[in-house]
Amino acid sequence: MTGSFIFLSSLTTPAQDWPQFLGPSRNGVYAGAPLNAAWPKGGPPVVWKINVGQGFSSPVVAKGRLILFHRVQNEEIIECLDARNGKKIWKFAYPTNYRDDFGFDEGPRGTPSIAGGRVYTFGAEGVLHCLDFETGKKLWSVDTHPKFHVRKGFFGAACSPLVEGDRVILNIGGADQAGIVAFDAKSGNVVWKATSDEASYSSPVAATIAGVRYLFFFTRAGLVVLEPSEGKVIGQFPWRSRNNASVNAAVPLVVGNQIFLSASYDTGAVLLQWGDRNFSKVWTSDEVLSNHYASSVFANGYLFGFHGRQEYGPSLRSVEWQSGKIAWSVEDFKAGTVTLAGDLLLIMKEGGELVIAPASAKEFRIVAQSKVLPPSVRAYPAIAEGLLYVRNEKSLVCLDLKKK
Repeated sequence: MTGSFIFLSSLTTPAQDWPQFLGPSRNGVYAGAPLNAAWPKGGPPVVWKINVGQGFSSPVVAKGRLILFHRVQNEEIIECLDARNGKKIWKFAYPTNYRDDFGFDEGPRGTPSIAGGRVYTFGAEGVLHCLDFETGKKLWSVDTHPKFHVRKGFFGAACSPLVEGDRVILNIGGADQAGIVAFDAKSGNVVWKATSDEASYSSPVAATIAGVRYLFFFTRAGLVVLEPSEGKVIGQFPWRSRNNASVNAAVPLVVGNQIFLSASYDTGAVLLQWGDRNFSKVWTSDEVLSNHYASSVFANGYLFGFHGRQEYGPSLRSVEWQSGKIAWSVEDFKAGTVTLAGDLLLIMKEGGELVIAPASAKEFRIVAQSKVLPPSVRAYPAIAEGLLYVRNEKSLVCLDLKKK
């Protein structure tokens, strides 16, 4: 197994593509050309706009194509569009019977991943698909919930597939050591399984620390660190609420040899140092930056993100990474997502407002703001080649943020 495992360098992904959840490095950072924050009076120019179905799944973009994963009536649909004009290139659909027990959106939650000429999607009922990126032809699929005896959970399956080398890796949440499962990217065969942790609503990341590649999963039980090729568990750190009616949703953020975890429901944030295959706490607090569903971003020694539960009107904050000290806080900012583009924060509020502000620890200062969609916007946006793609449960809009 080990001999066949090949790492694909992140350098093979063009800096201006957005091929997976939270972008090329899964840290919410756009590394493309500088963006334009000097909008016309009516807001950033609309390049195109289309009707879409339900889902919190984010769009992804690679090689001038956009992949949309949504639900229309009783089908989960994967569509490939021309990213520049919204025209349909191909479509793949399959039936779904998913019902949300809380009356929320019944579409897919997990964001697709584009890698190696393939598209990987993970639907709300736990069906993993692999499609050909050029044609949309189905290459393989795995119905993970019956296969691994997975319980439905509060909001169905929500993990965004992580493609690492020739593996597709997910927090499945199955029984009998099928909490985390790696599949062969070409065939869909199971390569390894690890832990019996239930699935969370967080997605995994891969990172290199001191020359060693690791996988970081924030499961329902806490942080799990694994070796990618064979799935050996290297370390575990329990981090979850004592309240059963709770979720872990924010993605682990790895900077150097430190890992930031955050959750709501009286759980809080913790900064961990990873060394000699052990964790040590740098700081922890439930009063600093408790992320409900949106992950924070890191810039110049500071975190930028949301503190507090979505339904209670979260604050937007800047927090010093190494100390946990709050630099500034905008109270009752409301929920949303935050993306880093150069020295700018792109904040997509749940109410449909796009806000741009400098990624500064000195103060929060809005330099551009516009309502771009009706509420509710829960999916993360995608940004590629200066174009921003934002969706709600009815529309997907492409906005031009390129500097002229």
